[in-house]
Amino acid sequence: MDDQEFLSSFERCTLPKEHFNHAGHVRLAWLYLERLPFDDAVTRTCAGISTYAASLGAADKFHRTITEALMHLLRAHGRDAVLADAREMLALHYSPQLLASAASRTRFVPPDREPLP
Repeated sequence: MDDQEFLSSFERCTLPKEHFNHAGHVRLAWLYLERLPFDDAVTRTCAGISTYAASLGAADKFHRTITEALMHLLRAHGRDAVLADAREMLALHYSPQLLASAASRTRFVPPDREPLP
């Protein structure tokens, strides 16, 4: 599936859920980062994932802080780095306790370790 078809299917909530694993999340964020200013890409990605998750009956799966933090990391390090090392990269910036908090799921919470790039 090409990038435009992927985005269109995602935005219509018709993308098969097997296409929206970690690689699909990164692909989506990267595509929006390529097309939009950073803040707009973050807004569009977060809103889209939240809507898509709800369409699958999994609204509670969306995590605002992880999504936005990964977008900062994508912008700084590129798609391949985030695909390979997302957990390790997040761990440099966030403690497990902070990422497990209810607040970090619903709004962006700044890192409690190293600042994001």
